[in-house]
Amino acid sequence: MAAHSKPEVITFKADPALAAALRGIPNRSAFIRAALSATLAGVCPLCRGTGRLTPDQHRHWEAFTDTHSLEECERCHALHLVCSVEGEAEGEADDAAHR
Repeated sequence: MAAHSKPEVITFKADPALAAALRGIPNRSAFIRAALSATLAGVCPLCRGTGRLTPDQHRHWEAFTDTHSLEECERCHALHLVCSVEGEAEGEADDAAHR
């Protein structure tokens, strides 16, 4: 039987404006957990939210871009990666992304 671990308590400092805004929220802990979870779900898997690649990551990225390109979706205008070696008909990936 797996042991249940206790939740870890994490604290942070907030400027007066943020603290005032949070005071009006009935369950601040739940709100902060939800906000952090939503934000972490969208973090870049390469830079992990720093906005910068290490020299080694950049080297790997350069190799990756030999067979991939960054393109804009014609429907929603989001940037996305396209593999040039998969041979997938243009538009199929976009159709799948918008289902």
